[in-house]
Amino acid sequence: MKVGIIDYGGGNLRSVENALRELGQSPVIVASPADVADASRLILPGQGAFGDTMERLESRGLVSFLKEWIAADRPYFGICVGYQILFDASEEAPGISGLGVVPGIVRRFADEPGLKIPHMGWNSALSKRGETAVWKGLGETPYFYYVHSYFPDPQDPAVVVAETCYGTQTFAAAVEKGKLFACQFHPEKSQQTGIRLIRNFLGL
Repeated sequence: MKVGIIDYGGGNLRSVENALRELGQSPVIVASPADVADASRLILPGQGAFGDTMERLESRGLVSFLKEWIAADRPYFGICVGYQILFDASEEAPGISGLGVVPGIVRRFADEPGLKIPHMGWNSALSKRGETAVWKGLGETPYFYYVHSYFPDPQDPAVVVAETCYGTQTFAAAVEKGKLFACQFHPEKSQQTGIRLIRNFLGL
């Protein structure tokens, strides 16, 4: 098994790479479709803005490639903005299309008295579908580390595997559809719970 980490010129590659090495993997960095080679699983870690990420992916020839990869139901793990770009569009970047492989819109947290935006720190994620291929062995309400001001709002609630509450707002913390898994939190910064999630994705 070979794991590719998508490098679009942003994102936290090193933390994800370190997490994979902890699991005995030797990941390859993928900055173009040619770099994928024999990688059988792809991870797109994210830190940054929706619009900027889509433009960087497009400039590297990765937008159409990722659409085809996911359409073929090949394993893809999206983290933070790597989750958000799966959707049709984002309130963060009006007029810029996402990959559109999961119907829905990425929305900004509504302002509430005393609510800090971005949502930053540890929070629980409530399991919505029990144990799935990736979401297993984690318990009903595992804790993960979040840093974000926007969150996806999927059209189809059936794809949601976990939800998180922040203030009075509940959002889809993670989705799973076939061999696609994506989450708003950072498993690579979520200690052993996050490592377990990545291990599940790898099928170890």
